[in-house]
Amino acid sequence: MILFSRVFSTTFLPKCVITCTVHQISRRNFCKKHPRRSLPPTILSEVFGGVKTKKIVSADFGKDASAGSDLERAVSFETLCLKEELLCKVTDPVRDCCHKVTIVGAGMVGVAIANSILFQRITSHIAIVDAFPKKLEGEGMDFCHGSVYLDDPRVDYDTDFCITSNSKVIVIAAGVRQTKGETRLDLVQRNSEILKNIVPTLVSYSPDAVILLVANPVDIMSWVTWKVSGLPVNRVIGSGTHLDSARFRYLIADRIGIAPSSVHAYIIGEHGDSQVPLWSGVNVAGVQFRDILPNIGLETDDERWFEVHKEVVKLGPTVRCLKGYSNTAVGLSVADIVKAILTNSQRVLTVSTLIQGHHEVCQEMFLSLPCTIGENGVTNIVRMRITEGERKLFQASATTVYDVQKDIKIG
Repeated sequence: MILFSRVFSTTFLPKCVITCTVHQISRRNFCKKHPRRSLPPTILSEVFGGVKTKKIVSADFGKDASAGSDLERAVSFETLCLKEELLCKVTDPVRDCCHKVTIVGAGMVGVAIANSILFQRITSHIAIVDAFPKKLEGEGMDFCHGSVYLDDPRVDYDTDFCITSNSKVIVIAAGVRQTKGETRLDLVQRNSEILKNIVPTLVSYSPDAVILLVANPVDIMSWVTWKVSGLPVNRVIGSGTHLDSARFRYLIADRIGIAPSSVHAYIIGEHGDSQVPLWSGVNVAGVQFRDILPNIGLETDDERWFEVHKEVVKLGPTVRCLKGYSNTAVGLSVADIVKAILTNSQRVLTVSTLIQGHHEVCQEMFLSLPCTIGENGVTNIVRMRITEGERKLFQASATTVYDVQKDIKIG
């Protein structure tokens, strides 16, 4: 606090001493509505290891020249800050917009998701939560400093879950990182404990949200989240094989020499090694590949198209080996799902959902199938017309995942 004393002299007022208080302005987060501060530890830390005030000042005057006698008069001045001089307040702004998206986890994947959502203008309000204050504050400030180039979105960030309130979509990208030689299924127990701790709190702040899981192994994590959240099954979605399907389409298109968006192809089942390519449905402009090459994707295929899917399975580990992590394509695929939810588009995407009763799977579990996506999450599951061989592969994928899931204790 800095104090200034000024002396004003006039013929009318022989001597006037006014002491004014000028407040030191704290450095502020451009997009947050409170002063920058050290972010406190919260439950995430355990899981993983100032408004300017008005000042009334007074001045004592000596003899009043017009009174002809000694008279002490007290005068009060109310100093307005620049904001109040500039803006005439009509009403308070809306605290949380109707399409707010929360991202839990400010690691490489969480930041890539935020980038994809903001750069595509999918929403104008995101909240980021993480257990590590310094990393979180750095990422949050970076987004805020570039907000003028992104149509001025609101970016909140904190270690406290309260900033997630009233979210429409909650993306969970928090979890321990997959290590070299470790499969997605090896991560299950460690990441399950994280979800048990954070999901109930997130739901308490945003009871109407759709939760989108990205943390691996995503199919089991989606099931765990559904069980501990108490939400209807349609409002818990795993990112599933949406990215795997995109990679599948890209490799097919690259081999043919056309745009990936013109290739229609799906991968179902586990987001992992047991995933199933649906060669029976691959088409371009409605022309089925199997009508041209009946044994496409089989070991008897002389053109060896089956190698395309083998490459899809290896792409994730290959990217991680080359750059240390995979995040860009993941971020884009998750943003695509978020967009489908916020726009209530009813687009068909391969995401992880409850598949009990589909393709003769009896277990209560999540795997990827083509689903229509809207503001309530999954609205329909497409009844795929797949071959008997593909059905058996899907059932084998379900068995692989369930063999790990059945040993998890939710309570």
